[in-house]
Amino acid sequence: MVAPDVETVLVPWLESTLSVHVCTETPADLETILPVVQVERVGGATPRFSDTPRVDVDVYAGDADAAMTLARAAQNALLALRGLVGDAVIRDVRCDSGPSRRPYVNPAIAKRGATYTLSLRAA
Repeated sequence: MVAPDVETVLVPWLESTLSVHVCTETPADLETILPVVQVERVGGATPRFSDTPRVDVDVYAGDADAAMTLARAAQNALLALRGLVGDAVIRDVRCDSGPSRRPYVNPAIAKRGATYTLSLRAA
């Protein structure tokens, strides 16, 4: 059985855990729905039955403090994530690069992000 797509697993889980809008693509109406968390696979190995994806988790908010607070909340939640989530079993989560400032084209929006590596397999 092929490992499930990490974005498909994390988006609904983070949305329910953090109670904010979570997506894989930056929405066109970003400024009107802040705060927003974006999940994007950025690499990692893909063996046949398990997966070790690298994932960027970016947070957009109205100011730097709110963005960092939400980025840290996402970090705490992800680092504690183990077990059955949707159709995946999460075996481990490692933070490769903790929450930090990331540039964004709109100066009215603060962006903070972190990179994680997960180990998962199909349930």
